[in-house]
Amino acid sequence: MHRFSVGAHVKLAIVGGGPAGLYLSILLKRQDPSHDIAVYERNPEGSTYGWGVTYWAGLLDKLRAGDPESADSVAEASVTWTDGVAIVRDQRTVHRGDAGFGIGRRRMLGLLADRARELGVRVEFEHDITGPDAPELADADLVVAADGVNSVLREAHADRFGPTVAHGRNHYIWLGTTKVFDSFSFAFKETEHGWIWCYAYGFSGERSTCVVECSPETWTGLGLDTRGEADSLNLLEKLFHDLLDGHELIGRDRADAAAQWLTFRTLTNRAWHHGNLVLLGDAAHTTHYSIGAGTTLALEDALALADALRDHTDLDAALTTYGKRRRAELVSAQSAARYSAQWYENLPRYMNLPPAHMFALLGQRHSPLLPHIPPQLYYRLDRAADHLQPLRRLKRWLGPHLARATHSRH
Repeated sequence: MHRFSVGAHVKLAIVGGGPAGLYLSILLKRQDPSHDIAVYERNPEGSTYGWGVTYWAGLLDKLRAGDPESADSVAEASVTWTDGVAIVRDQRTVHRGDAGFGIGRRRMLGLLADRARELGVRVEFEHDITGPDAPELADADLVVAADGVNSVLREAHADRFGPTVAHGRNHYIWLGTTKVFDSFSFAFKETEHGWIWCYAYGFSGERSTCVVECSPETWTGLGLDTRGEADSLNLLEKLFHDLLDGHELIGRDRADAAAQWLTFRTLTNRAWHHGNLVLLGDAAHTTHYSIGAGTTLALEDALALADALRDHTDLDAALTTYGKRRRAELVSAQSAARYSAQWYENLPRYMNLPPAHMFALLGQRHSPLLPHIPPQLYYRLDRAADHLQPLRRLKRWLGPHLARATHSRH
């Protein structure tokens, strides 16, 4: 039986140096500086996939409660926006919203790694852990699989964790741009092969993220399935010229290679721990990128796991509590992500609306009601519900009932 207690010599091995793994090491070192904690990351320091990540103010409050120093560093390195902007065909519309934040993924990882080292964590880059039998894990009291959606530690015990993967229909590509956006921006372009669209947001004073998405029919119709990266970026720059204002898109600098188009994988696991091995972040769950919650949910995993280890001296009880808590807390986010992905997969249903109405329903894409009500009628009901208390009550009542009914069919 593994036990955790203040002052006891506890050895922890965290496999994966993403935001969740690094932040967990910070939290656990703060709880007890005597813990022996190592983070093993297979990639070189400073190399990371993706461009920027998004989060909202509520996350900063949680991070400050866990470790004020790293939270302040992340906040200072972030950019913020309040407006949403959409270009539909060639018409522009603006929506006022809550403040959102963006930070470069590489910048965030650098800040968290520096803070972890400052507290005494061993952060070892270019150190690949190839499986649960690795010697670095042999005498660890706790092994944390924070090694992403393709987790080798999870897959070695797939029968115990019970992973399930659902593949999305649409194709997407994760790009950067030299255009610095001061609002969360969308562009929807109609081609002879169907719609293609882009989400864009700033994450520094020099760069922004652009995620381009389209249906399989549009992807093949435009030849994006066969074009090299340079040719693909050239076509996308022309399609989204009014969004980019003449700025370039940035890929992987592999002009002759195929562009890295993906389909999204939604991962869930039946169990989150096996023995002294526990899942964290994308190794445990993924939610569609269109709700912008991946990094937030991973950091919340770290907070919940640290809480459970603090509150329970028995490791199995701690890990059981952590898994139950996070699976329950993820239900609403996973539901929102599922409906959001489906909204985009059924995009043509909404594109004949006036652009302002379409953009309003874009903001409502998490609603379980929306797929079952004609879009223009839903828009009118939603506007009316802002003024009529009975309709607001009906909307609140119908939403959970339809969500449960739909969830039971999946």
